Amino acid sequence: MTIMQMFTSLRRGLLAAAAASAIALPSWAQVQQLDRVVAVVDDDVVMASELQQRINTISQQIAAQNVQAPPIDVLRRQVLEQLIVERLQLQMGARAGVTISEEELDQAIARVQQNMNLSPAQFQQKLEVDGISNNAFRQQIRQELIIRRVEQGSVSRRIQITDQDINNFLRSKEGEFWKSPQYELGHILIAVSSSAPAEEVTAAREKADAVYEKATGGEDFRALAISNSSGQNALQGGDLGWRKPVELPTLFADALDGVKVGETTKPFRSDAGFHMLKIHQQRGATEQVVEQTKVRHILVKTSAIRDDDAAYNLLTDLRSKIEAGELKFADAAKDNSEDIGTMLQGGDLGWSMPGQFVPEFTQAMNNTPVGEISMPFRSQFGWHILRVDERRQQDMTDQYIRNQAANLLRNRRYEEELQNWRQEIRDQAYVEIKLPDAESSDSEQSAEGANDPQ
Repeated sequence: MTIMQMFTSLRRGLLAAAAASAIALPSWAQVQQLDRVVAVVDDDVVMASELQQRINTISQQIAAQNVQAPPIDVLRRQVLEQLIVERLQLQMGARAGVTISEEELDQAIARVQQNMNLSPAQFQQKLEVDGISNNAFRQQIRQELIIRRVEQGSVSRRIQITDQDINNFLRSKEGEFWKSPQYELGHILIAVSSSAPAEEVTAAREKADAVYEKATGGEDFRALAISNSSGQNALQGGDLGWRKPVELPTLFADALDGVKVGETTKPFRSDAGFHMLKIHQQRGATEQVVEQTKVRHILVKTSAIRDDDAAYNLLTDLRSKIEAGELKFADAAKDNSEDIGTMLQGGDLGWSMPGQFVPEFTQAMNNTPVGEISMPFRSQFGWHILRVDERRQQDMTDQYIRNQAANLLRNRRYEEELQNWRQEIRDQAYVEIKLPDAESSDSEQSAEGANDPQ
């Protein structure tokens, strides 16, 4: 019997029993509404109670934002579609064996509490006020984490950012603007008209040179601007705020070429007079010298026949044999690691970039001295041990910029691709809508017909 047949049989049985004994039912039972199926989604169902609960939650959110809510029938269908797609994603997660550990769940809930600026006790009290049990809330967060992981894994595989994509972006006007640094600038203007006589120009130049000597000699640039500058921002210490060179007049951008943070440009002339610029701070594209780690690892996954203790014990045993010289790390990785991408290379992950690995792996890697092997630790992928082979300081400025550009392009495409992927899994699924205004027969429909809620 399928899930749909089971729910249909159960529903008919309950309705028949209630009708047969209606006279004998107490008054509260006569008005009690039985829960029912509102959608069949492949091997799962969406219940009316779930739909109503989600509608209530979203209605509260809309009201809190002072936004006009759509008509209830429109809202009901939108919410049901949301629940249908979530069901499909959770089924995909179950088939792929996606699990969320209690530690991950606790960390996610802690982030929710932190974002709401509530202590654990205050958060628990809010759940009680909202009528949500702690178990129900944990289950909701667990499902959301599974959904996010399924989305990230499925959608990320669809997005390919090529070197040519990055090159095209960096060469574009947008790319030039994006990769240029921002400077917090100070400005001093010693005013003199373009038509002023030579002696006035000479006096202005001498004053500018004197101010420059003071600025480079250690005097406060902002104080010098207040007492000497004729610029519009003089009384604010000559502050121009944060600017990219491409946002500045060409004369100013050219003057800043080669100037470092904390330095002041030599006085330069415009029709308004003599200018000086100081770079107080810089952010954005700058030199990126990073510490890289060359690391190997062995991954052991848990399964129905290997629990956490067994995985931990296996890696502990391998670690002991490697340290005793009975086994080479590379050989142990080839024979035992379940990381398909590195096992044949003896677990070699090459030179790492900051942020390349998940936090648990990064922490273990950073805490392990060169030449030593970590104790077994757990990540979302399973249990690991790692060995740090080398560390080095590497100038990664160009690579850093390219990586950042790739991330920007990937994030842009992610949202678009996410919507495409959601629609694809929705179109490919067997979905039968059973809302009152779109009541269909209890017999199974074809997937194509079921996909049209109308």
